[in-house]
Amino acid sequence: MRLPSLLLSLALLGCETTPLPGEGEAVVVAHGLNRTRASMAILAQRLEWAGYRVESVGYDSRSASFTKQIETLAAAVDRCCADEPVIHFVGHSLGAIVIRGYLAETRPQGLGRVVLLAPPNQGSLFVEWLGEMPGGPEALGTVGATLGTDSTDLPATLPPPDYEMGIIAGSRSVQPIGPLAIPGPDDGIVSVEQARVEGVPMLVLPRSHYLIMNSRHTAEAVIRFLRTGSFGGATG
Repeated sequence: MRLPSLLLSLALLGCETTPLPGEGEAVVVAHGLNRTRASMAILAQRLEWAGYRVESVGYDSRSASFTKQIETLAAAVDRCCADEPVIHFVGHSLGAIVIRGYLAETRPQGLGRVVLLAPPNQGSLFVEWLGEMPGGPEALGTVGATLGTDSTDLPATLPPPDYEMGIIAGSRSVQPIGPLAIPGPDDGIVSVEQARVEGVPMLVLPRSHYLIMNSRHTAEAVIRFLRTGSFGGATG
């Protein structure tokens, strides 16, 4: 067994999600900034074990425009899930914003529920800090640089959701800049407050921005919300 496959298998051990037969429901998964589909592999596997058909979408998170990112997601949905009776969405970080942008323009038939992981729904103060550093704009990329907290930045231009949506935010920072640049609990990139959308249920887990999608507790919460529309009464 190759090392990446071995690491994935070890990470998946201990998942308490009981495998269920597929019930005709698909989940479209979108990764975050500077990441690939591989970053969502553990969560995707847990969703498959829970009985969902999973489509993990890869898109150019650095140099493509926001419009192009939405088009890539839309093409993947049309290709994979046009005939599925229920289509859910799960996005991490920038992937969450791309999903919101897509759903603001397109409403697929059979839209189910949406879960956003560590989303900069109100922008990110860390992004603003990094954007002022040498090389920061290049590190953030075309769309990443627009994820600030100003009223003209991308997150503020998105309409509020008129579909079932839940948010899972992280409260553990593993890098030193987050606590300095971001007031209040944060995951190192996005604060708990900046992840919020008014009226949307939110669960806060002690996880970092970069690894929140790999947590067994995150997967269980995502599956619970997709099935019931609730995180079980636990909100942050």
